[in-house]
Amino acid sequence: MPRERIILLSDCQSFYASVEKAAHPEYADQPVAVGDPTRMNGIVLAACPLAKSRGVTTASRVGEALTKCPELVVIRPRMGTYITVSLLISEIYQVYTDLVEAFSIDEQFLDVTGSLRAFGGDLPELIHSIQQHVLLSTGVWTRVGIGPSKILAKMANNFAKKQPGGTFRLDYDNLDTELWPRPVHEMFMVAGRMTRNFYRMGITTIGDIARMELGEFKQRMRRTMGKQSDIQAEYYWQTAHGIDPSPVVTGIRHQMKSVGHGKALRWNLYTRLEEIEVVLLELVIEVCQRARKYRYMGSVVSVAVVETDGNTSNSYSRQTTLPEPSALTHEVAAVAYRLFVDHWTGMPLSRLSITISELTDDRVMQLTLFDDRIRTLGREQAIDQIKTRYGSQALIRASSLLESAVALERAEQIGGHYK
Repeated sequence: MPRERIILLSDCQSFYASVEKAAHPEYADQPVAVGDPTRMNGIVLAACPLAKSRGVTTASRVGEALTKCPELVVIRPRMGTYITVSLLISEIYQVYTDLVEAFSIDEQFLDVTGSLRAFGGDLPELIHSIQQHVLLSTGVWTRVGIGPSKILAKMANNFAKKQPGGTFRLDYDNLDTELWPRPVHEMFMVAGRMTRNFYRMGITTIGDIARMELGEFKQRMRRTMGKQSDIQAEYYWQTAHGIDPSPVVTGIRHQMKSVGHGKALRWNLYTRLEEIEVVLLELVIEVCQRARKYRYMGSVVSVAVVETDGNTSNSYSRQTTLPEPSALTHEVAAVAYRLFVDHWTGMPLSRLSITISELTDDRVMQLTLFDDRIRTLGREQAIDQIKTRYGSQALIRASSLLESAVALERAEQIGGHYK
């Protein structure tokens, strides 16, 4: 009989804020938040525990946070630094096991089933060593959820955040006492809309799902959500029982299904088509460059839009299929532009996103009678190489020098935040 797995989900407490406090020891006893101090309407990306104790919450406005906590130190985010620290933490985890899988920039799975004995066989002692190693190396405190499956380790981590030592274990023999009494919205992958659906079914706790037979649960889901809900029902039923056979996998976890980029816009600056068109082209350039980096072409182009006039807002997404799979800028841009023009209501834009999906390998390209697609691909790949070596600002289109352009601003950012 195979051994029960021992999987950890290690989560960095207030990651961005912890990195900044480690970099600024003068703020050790002060409340610190990460956000743009020059934009009172910007959001708080992270807040240290001291700031949270004084009412500062993640995703609140910087101005609101300062009102609640006037002594708050707001530090501009440095995404490049956070990525570097996250990679360093990965290297620390790899000292204890070679099975480390990044779940997000501040959360990683570790499978220590095979390596525990090499460190003395005492799991609490091993976890304490990992926590101290990360803390002394980076200044970041980690909380650790423990379970026989990834899903239980992830949910155990929510309990660990409230424990003095920052650890908690969920096993199959304590689910009924520890997990099942919890509100259903605390179950992994249950957000607001799904919570409302469960409430309509009379389901309020995780145990309400776990104690049902799978067939009965599927019937309830069908009555509320339709026949297509069987797969969801099975997923949630298995999650409530901690069933998750997926292994901890190093490296990239899965093949990319889509490539997309979006940009939040100051709506009062994007009221005319000629202004919006500049941003649309810049996003297409980024999407196609990233697709070529991973040797993909897309068959479906999607445009997602959020419109607003300052009082009301409207959002929608439209997609269409390309004649041939493509990662060529001019082909994707032409289709994205037509999609946008055909559906734009004329309201100012507060967000614009471009995505290509249904990805295929770009080593097999359909030739056309009138365009030399191979030559165009080679030219764009040459531009990609220059940008990779010298930076994304090394070659830009003239339109990116216009006032409405965002490419130069985005070149200074990672994930929409400054490096």
